[in-house]
Amino acid sequence: MAAERRRRAGGGLSGLLLRIREEGKDTIPERPYLYETDVEISLVGGGCKSPIERFWNGSSAMYILQKATHNEESDSMEESRTDDAVCAPELLPKESHGPLALSVGRAKQLISLYTMVQNPNMTCLGISDLVVLPPLWVRCDGSDPQHTCWIGAEPLKAGNKVTGVNIYMVSCNGPTADKTRFANLEELKKEHKIRHHSSVVTTKGFARYELIAAAAIEDTLAESESNIYVDITWNGVDKILETPPLVSAATLNIALESGDPRSPVFQLYRELQFLLALAECLKTGVTEWPEPSESESALKLVQEFLTDLKKKLDGDCVSGNQSEREKIKCDTAAVDSCIKSIFGERGDLDFTEQLWCKMKGVSSYQELIDCFTLVIKSLELGEIQPWIHQGSSSCLSQLIQQSYHGKMEDVPLSDITPIRMLLEIGLEKMKKDYVSFFIVKSRSSLLFQDYFISTSVDLQEQVHRVQKLHHMLEIMISCTGLLQFRHENLFPLTQICMQYYKENPLNEKHVFQLPIRPALVKKFYQNDNPETWKVEISSGHGQKEVKTTWQVSTNAPVEHGTANNSGLFSDSTVNGSSEERLYFITMTQCSQVLFT
Repeated sequence: MAAERRRRAGGGLSGLLLRIREEGKDTIPERPYLYETDVEISLVGGGCKSPIERFWNGSSAMYILQKATHNEESDSMEESRTDDAVCAPELLPKESHGPLALSVGRAKQLISLYTMVQNPNMTCLGISDLVVLPPLWVRCDGSDPQHTCWIGAEPLKAGNKVTGVNIYMVSCNGPTADKTRFANLEELKKEHKIRHHSSVVTTKGFARYELIAAAAIEDTLAESESNIYVDITWNGVDKILETPPLVSAATLNIALESGDPRSPVFQLYRELQFLLALAECLKTGVTEWPEPSESESALKLVQEFLTDLKKKLDGDCVSGNQSEREKIKCDTAAVDSCIKSIFGERGDLDFTEQLWCKMKGVSSYQELIDCFTLVIKSLELGEIQPWIHQGSSSCLSQLIQQSYHGKMEDVPLSDITPIRMLLEIGLEKMKKDYVSFFIVKSRSSLLFQDYFISTSVDLQEQVHRVQKLHHMLEIMISCTGLLQFRHENLFPLTQICMQYYKENPLNEKHVFQLPIRPALVKKFYQNDNPETWKVEISSGHGQKEVKTTWQVSTNAPVEHGTANNSGLFSDSTVNGSSEERLYFITMTQCSQVLFT
């Protein structure tokens, strides 16, 4: 009877896993599926964040099993779940609380069933066409002496045939600042040799160092997810927590959110936000105007600007004109001294760009109309003959060109027309700001794509592409000012960013990756503790390769059953050293079940 119940349980699990796999081919299901009465199953893959990525690299799609959120029965009841009838699979409502773990005993039962249904020799299950399933991982509550937090199973394949299963046991301890609790590398290698009957092992190291971690902005609830960190891998590890050698392979990872008030281009970001507000107004008809400035109003600035131009046209140039001209120059970014040489002020602003600099502080729709009324009246009366860039296509630029011939089209300043006129001149000005950086300052003219400044798409899309340019600028400024990157390093990074944004929408959570030499950033991490340090001990080849992984990390490797001690320091001293970093210790051991 027990064998029959086990076969039925295995058949039920196999059917449900196949169903989930088929339904997840196009889109990953948002809600988990119920198996029996205590287990919920989710398919993770594609763009979903993997809950096991901190300690396992494998297939892009996998099953995640955990305790059903509605189940309140005791863990002692879980051990006999396979004796119950297999419940019809159903979608559970999506809950907001964190994941719940199953007992280690129940997890082992599920792994055993998964292994059984993947075994082609188990003909008694009546599975006519055996399908290779994605790997399966079960959350565990750590109730055993080893503190097991995950158990996983991954099929071994030869073509379309399953030849065995790798079983992974993941244990987690900590956090602790006591390095005497850390493993000894030679002992780890010895244990691996004994477990897997191998005489030769190889070691591979991995270390992650945070170079720039964005702190939470004061008076805000949400923390910025901006970060710059380097991942380093090397072969031949000599001791636990060793500093990576300079011959290692390194990858710089950059995830940067725009809008940090500490950024030297924050004023440019604010300018972009006003541009976005104008673009949104074209769609909705509603605009959030900036708060009135404590200094001069936009209308007064425009009046002074036009008066100065009239004086120049009359030949009445005063000694202060040069200083006023300097004042009018691009005030896009209040850049600090370390950045000025990179993102400096443009000295070639034409009339419409200077006008944008005056009008970007406009505080109402009526003030906007009043400003444009002054400008158009001055053009009609021939009081000014402003210079504009060749190729400028804004409505105001066209009026200026018409004014050269003494005949201007009548433009009614009503409805969304003034909004559109201001958006157009701001868009043209900001495009040139970014072009100035990427082509002139960073010498990336060979890389710059017309895609980012094209006028063949509608205004909304043009604004969206300018947003991409700003995000790329923030990345370049950070790498230049904080990591002291030079042109030879910026050039390939610019290429990577531009290629990504030519094919993808704006995504400030995307991690841009740049292969680098460790020596380039060594001074930022050589005296620092790693965020993650890992050694991988392996033996065997091909499908018979098995690995033991030992790692320490400042962040908990699991979401369930751990306190939120991320990145904390020890309250007391350990071995005479103060401010010891707290680490979680994670061990992943592998064993194989071969079917042939």
